[in-house]
Amino acid sequence: MKTLAELQALRDEMKTKIGVRKDGEYRMRILVGMATCGIAAGARPVLTAFVKELETRKLTDIVVSQTGCIGICQFEPVVEIYDADGTKTTYVYVTPEKVPKIVAQHVVNGNPVVEYTIGANAN
Repeated sequence: MKTLAELQALRDEMKTKIGVRKDGEYRMRILVGMATCGIAAGARPVLTAFVKELETRKLTDIVVSQTGCIGICQFEPVVEIYDADGTKTTYVYVTPEKVPKIVAQHVVNGNPVVEYTIGANAN
């Protein structure tokens, strides 16, 4: 049995290894819808593509995480990007092939890829 101090030290060590960040320690948050509908539509490779693209570009101030149902199943895979100011952009029908363009234009340069957003695809 470990002491409370040992468990806290282990927790702190693991947080640094898995990249857990507190609010304010990142400039952008990328959420990939990973409910059953998202997974069935291909969200898992999309999540992996975002992680790899950010690692390749050495972008350490971006958080990528999964979330449950976003509520627009017909548009899966769905990705929401929250900018530092809280602005949300919703990307739909995301594929791993679209990820490099989203990262280059939106994450790096701050210009959402409008043709991949829900507003451009809602018809």
